[in-house]
Amino acid sequence: MAGSAGDVDATVRELLLLMPRMVGRAKRIPVPQALESLALAPRHLSLLACLLLDGPMTVNELAARLEVAPTTVSLMVGDLSGKGVLDRREDPSDRRRRIVAIAPAQHEAIAGWLAPGAAAWRRVLTPLTPAQRSLFVETLHAYEAAVAEERER
Repeated sequence: MAGSAGDVDATVRELLLLMPRMVGRAKRIPVPQALESLALAPRHLSLLACLLLDGPMTVNELAARLEVAPTTVSLMVGDLSGKGVLDRREDPSDRRRRIVAIAPAQHEAIAGWLAPGAAAWRRVLTPLTPAQRSLFVETLHAYEAAVAEERER
């Protein structure tokens, strides 16, 4: 671990070593054979993770969870539905809305692919207090925003 709490540079060095290893490990997770030909992007993985963890939902609910516009989600859903990854069905409580779900034929492959990452996050986050978990997530969001700012300079 890094030195004293005030030694920001030591912590930065540690994180600069850790982050590429984490990204590299994530990139080495093999895409299930059933999904290899689909050219899935990171945004697709986030959408699939939401549906896997939270179950079927509307495009607007997905957009809110993913923090993107409903039109963006609608385009992704259309793309993945066309490839047989997602199913869209009528919402029984409001026929104007569509419920999006992982297609049954793809559920096992997607769960096998994404569930280990979710299990690892649960294992490392469970011992933390709610405040610690919140701080961790807020820090990752702040880092993402700061990297974007640095790239724009």
